[in-house]
Formats: sequence, structure tokens, C-alpha cells
Amino acid sequence: MKVARCRVRPAVLAATLSLALIVALVPAAGPVPAAPTHGTALTLAPAAPTVDRWSIDLSVVDGDDVNVRRTPAGLRLRDARPSPARAARSPHSAAAEGILLTAPRTLSRPVTRVRAEVTARTAPGATVEAQVRGWRASGWTEWRSAAAGAVFDRPVTRVQTRVVLTARDARAAATVTEVQLSADSRAAVSATIPARTYRVYATRIGLVGETTANGRIVQPRDHFVALPSRRGLAPQNSGDYTVRVCTTTGSRCEYAPVWDVGPWNTRDDYWNPSWVRENWKDLPQGRPEAQAAYQSGYNGGRDQFGRTVLNPAGIDLADGTFWDGLQLTTNAWVDVAYLWTGGGSRGVVGDGPLNIRSGAGTGYAVRGLAARYANVPIECYVTGQSVSGPYRTTTRWNRLASGQYVSHAYISAVYGATVPRC
Repeated sequence: MKVARCRVRPAVLAATLSLALIVALVPAAGPVPAAPTHGTALTLAPAAPTVDRWSIDLSVVDGDDVNVRRTPAGLRLRDARPSPARAARSPHSAAAEGILLTAPRTLSRPVTRVRAEVTARTAPGATVEAQVRGWRASGWTEWRSAAAGAVFDRPVTRVQTRVVLTARDARAAATVTEVQLSADSRAAVSATIPARTYRVYATRIGLVGETTANGRIVQPRDHFVALPSRRGLAPQNSGDYTVRVCTTTGSRCEYAPVWDVGPWNTRDDYWNPSWVRENWKDLPQGRPEAQAAYQSGYNGGRDQFGRTVLNPAGIDLADGTFWDGLQLTTNAWVDVAYLWTGGGSRGVVGDGPLNIRSGAGTGYAVRGLAARYANVPIECYVTGQSVSGPYRTTTRWNRLASGQYVSHAYISAVYGATVPRC
């Protein structure tokens, strides 16, 4: 885990603005339009004074950053060439991409809005964006652009920032020289609802030895998924964003972290309502753009990069998830729950893939797998067979929200709420 590397500085613009592009500006004054969030009503309050101001240290590039480098001029892509091996089917390789991930910053008090100002020089075909997410009791929010101010549905106590650079070809360069952030309180909201679930078409990732959008080298029989939006992209070795993906019969499921971007698009968070969805806002919630393009010719049958969509996929499954978790033999429709859109307690799978069973003992049928690092929703716990695992020897079995069970011996941590006895 990174050590904290943000430093507090006054939020003033650099004197070199005439040579730089301000990618993310403070929004215009005035009220933010009221909108529902996660099925709840958002109640706006007057803006409070700024709670915190800080700047990102762009000079530290380490193991959880992807395809970026520090130069005397500023932060740049390490390799601005799109990958030809993946460009045909992997959307985040249709353009070169790099991500600088900062350490989470603990705020002086809870906030509900974070804004960013980015000073950068960009060439045509290159983009720079500062994105933030916030920590609350039930876990991390989705990543949001901070250009116009990211508003969270509940107060957050920590904020993490990432800077995303893209280039359509090697000649399209962007150089980031400064990123400043400020946090205040703008809104309050009521409680959450259960995780959203949609039926979408799944394809197999394959691509063993290639690099995912979060920097992981794909392993044989790997366990993770890809979704067509960076908003739900988890850092390496974390399940901050986890899905439960099941066969349509419900006979097999896997809980898996989101470690890649795809298929087809990179800005299609189709599980969100239209007022939140980044692109394709006229499509019904839960329908991926690729599905609409393939089935009904939406957007001329093409993805955001202008490529002809060859299947309706809304999720990609790594080989282990595809073959071992769901026991699929070909691409198929699946039911996907986007678990971070719900609430309640979560257990972190510390070692896996872990069998999920129909009852509280190893004699019960295996109904699927929970990948290592997956954050699984725990409803309650029961007493069952004693199991010795990497974290404890225990008779506790956690009942998941799907009605299946995992031994607590393999759960490294629980957060979000107190877990009651069933």
C-alpha cells in the first residue's frame, strides 16, 4: 500500500496558464440540480466552507501506477502507443492509457463534494482527467470525474485520486504539471438499496500474459472481470469493486473483482441511471451500449471508438471465472450484481478462489467460487463445521446475500456493518 504522498498547498493557479490547459475547472456558482442516487432522494444543502485543500505529488510513480512516468516537464505516458495485440477487442487498448493512483487522504471532517483543477499541456487526440472516489462505512464509492465537482451520496471521510492520461496515437502527448483538490459539504442523502442486478452477455477475456487496465499481468486460469467503464475499476490486489456473476439458472456463481476495462467501451457504466451514466444516457438502465449496437444498430452498430460491434457483451470474464467459477464452455448470458451499488456488511476474501457452498460445511454442494480479494456481501452467520484456514480456526460460516455460504476461516476482514447471527 502506498504511503500518503499528498501535501497541502493553497489552491492557486500556476502563472504558466497561458502555456497550459486547465482540464478540470471549478464549477460555476449556483445550486447543483437535485437528482436521485441509488434509488434514493438527494436533499441539497447550501455549500459549506471548504474543508480541505491539497495538491497531488506527481513525482512519485510506483507499483500501483500504470504506464506513466515522471519527466522534468511533468507527468506523461510511459508508452503512448496503443497495443496492437489488444486493440481489436480490448477497448482500453484502442487508445494508450496511463493511471497515476494516489494514496487515500484522510480528511479533517466528512465531506460530500470534491473538486479538482488540473494544469496540463495536451496535443490533439490526448486527454487528461482527475477522478476521485470517497470512503464511507459500506466501502468506496465509484470513481467520478472531479472536473465539475464530484458529489457523493453520503459523507465520506477519505478521498483517493487518480489521474488518467490517454492518447490515440504516439504523437498525441499530454503533460500534467499540477493537480489541486478541494473538499466541502454540499448534500445529504438517505440510505442505500440492494445492489443492482442485470442480465448481460459475457465473453471470455483470455489474453494471458497481457496487462489489464489496472496494471495486472493476466495469469492462466485467472479470476477477475472487466466492465466497460473505469468508474468501477479496482486497484490491483483489491476487491473494492466486486461483482457477483451467475449463470442464468443460478446453478453457479462467482464473486470476482473488476480489474480490467471492457468489453468494447470505456465510458459505459450502464448499471447506473441515466443522470449518472457517463455516456449513452438515452439507453435503458442496465443495457450496455454494445448490446444496443449489436441488436438494434444503435450508434450505427459501432462502439465509442467507431469499431463495428461484433457481439452484445456487457462483461468480460477471465479464464478462471469463465471455466471454473461458472463452468461455461462458450459465451453466454449471465446475471450480474454490481455489489458496490448496494449496502450492508462486506467480507474480504483473503485467500482463494474460495468455494461457496449451499450449506455451512464442506460436505455441502459447491455452488461456485469467490475470488481472492473479492468483497462479498454477508447477511448473517451460522455455526457449522469447524474449518482451519489462513486467518483462524472457526465454526463460523457466513451466509452471503445470494443464500450461499463461505467459511469465516478465509475472510481477512469485515466492514460496513455488524454481522448478526442468522
